[in-house]
Amino acid sequence: MNLIEIESLDQKELLPYSQLTEAQLRNGSEHFEGGVFIVESPKVIKVAIDAGYEPLSMLCERKHITGDASDIIARFPEMPVYTGSRELLKNLTGYTLTRGVLCAMRRKPSPEVKEICKDSRRVVVIQGVVDTTNTGAIFRSAAALGIDAVLLTKDSCDPLNRRSVRVSMGSVFLVPWTWIDTSLEELKNLGFKTAAMALSDNSISLDNPVLADEQRLAIIMGTEGDGLPKESIAAADYVVRIPMAHNVDSLNVAAAAAVAFWQLRVK
Repeated sequence: MNLIEIESLDQKELLPYSQLTEAQLRNGSEHFEGGVFIVESPKVIKVAIDAGYEPLSMLCERKHITGDASDIIARFPEMPVYTGSRELLKNLTGYTLTRGVLCAMRRKPSPEVKEICKDSRRVVVIQGVVDTTNTGAIFRSAAALGIDAVLLTKDSCDPLNRRSVRVSMGSVFLVPWTWIDTSLEELKNLGFKTAAMALSDNSISLDNPVLADEQRLAIIMGTEGDGLPKESIAAADYVVRIPMAHNVDSLNVAAAAAVAFWQLRVK
């Protein structure tokens, strides 16, 4: 075991846990080429490892070293495991560790859209969603309800944001995902029909049989506040609404995604 007692909060090896911004984590730095991300809790760390992500180091409360993080440490005996008191780790990270364990992991290169959509029948496009909680929840529903791939426009938040990963309970590692241009023309070229989830005068109900009959369908989910841009709605093959009761006009994007995924799943 490569156990290292933390002596200073300024150690460069601890930068991913303390001083690097989300942009720096994502884009890499002089010390962490290629980019890294942070995973919280042993359970989610194991999901990431089993999905092929490489752990670089671990930040761990002492009690977890021989507790629920012990099997991870045993699998990677050369991996640095930094430890210290609970208060010291809180001062380092800026928050109390929910599960007592953080792991810095190396990012993978983003795959091509055509690669992850090759055999897909149902995909979701997350367009402009910047709330990490919603993104994590959408991924969790996508994994649970049969979505084959997740595509994000580049104005959306990073799925490997620490909070997004935690909310998804590791589902961001279970469903293939990548970035896509806002025009979505690539999806149409791959044979997908697009369904924009939006309130519109020309929208059809989510339970319209024509949607379930589509062989390849891309479900487009918009931002939490303003919804999808007019250009995306106009370019979609279908504009789709979820029927509502009690004069409720809409659902939170994460809840709407779950409803849409269930209704439009391949049966």
